[in-house]
Amino acid sequence: MALNKLTTEQQQFYEDHGYLLGLPVIFPGEEAKQLQKGYEQLISFLQDDENPSDIMGWHKTSRWLYDICTNPQILNYVEGVLGKDFYLAASEFITKSPHSDKTVPWHQDSYYWSTALNNTVTVWLAISDVDEANGAMKVIPGTHKAGIIQHKIAGDDAILSFELEQGTFSEKDAVSMVIPAGGISMHVDSLIHGSGPNTSDRWRIGFVIRYSKTMVRWDPQVYPNFQLYMMRGKDDYGYHPQGELPVEPFGRPPYTKRIRKRE
Repeated sequence: MALNKLTTEQQQFYEDHGYLLGLPVIFPGEEAKQLQKGYEQLISFLQDDENPSDIMGWHKTSRWLYDICTNPQILNYVEGVLGKDFYLAASEFITKSPHSDKTVPWHQDSYYWSTALNNTVTVWLAISDVDEANGAMKVIPGTHKAGIIQHKIAGDDAILSFELEQGTFSEKDAVSMVIPAGGISMHVDSLIHGSGPNTSDRWRIGFVIRYSKTMVRWDPQVYPNFQLYMMRGKDDYGYHPQGELPVEPFGRPPYTKRIRKRE
């Protein structure tokens, strides 16, 4: 089956609004069920004081996750917004348990990363159905054009460390990223986004994959052990070493408890 490419209209929408939603499901039907089974196998590697959102960078040790990141259809869509030369930069799970009051405050990914603005795209793969009831991500279209906006320390009910000062954007413009299991959304690194609590009886499970243009250099002071995985094209910059491909279907790196910054 021929792979889809982004249309000119979709590319322009991404440039103007900073996100894409409503793309054809990447893993339909039985494939979506296999995603859930693979996820359940992966979380069996967690230690007692870890939770699924502590799964960060496991594409380096799990061939199953790496193969998801290199799915040709996903890469076609990524090429449609980044161009022909790009690499896999990072991955993580972002989950919410049933009736969790935890929120993801309004923020910009690029505030955390200190990378070249608007040259990294996040692919948000829904492992479970994602809707407003179980805490779907919301984005504020067009806010990627404003540059980096000042953040503050987030409240105790927040998953992340920082949030945007109220009044720096308009929440009334927010769009809910409702995604069926096996589907994806895409958003640029400086787009303002966040999510509310999970008020449902269901888990909300997302696998988040970050891809960067080869001209993007991740700050070695912040990411001293950064490794890239070339996905398409060539790397004319040589900022980062190439990571080794994982061999085991399911595996984990050393202890990776998520740390919240407090300054």
